[in-house]
Amino acid sequence: MPKYVIEREIPGAGKLTSEQLKGISQTSCGVLNNMGPQIQWVQSYVTDDKVYCVYIAPNEEMVREHASQGGFPANSVKRVATIIDPTTAE
Repeated sequence: MPKYVIEREIPGAGKLTSEQLKGISQTSCGVLNNMGPQIQWVQSYVTDDKVYCVYIAPNEEMVREHASQGGFPANSVKRVATIIDPTTAE
């Protein structure tokens, strides 16, 4: 199944409280539960003004539908072509 990286522009994201992040996570999980097992949230990285999320889904449209239903921005959705890490150098 394809993996996607989603860039979400959220001004002040790095200043969100743990309670706010919990609420956002609960909203996301609720939408995912309604959409079914084909789409999965792997993890997200919060920076000062953006959140980068990794999802597994059959297509970009499903990723964008999750964002729409959850009220989240999806400024950029990119399919991962391959993954590299330090072991790639071996």
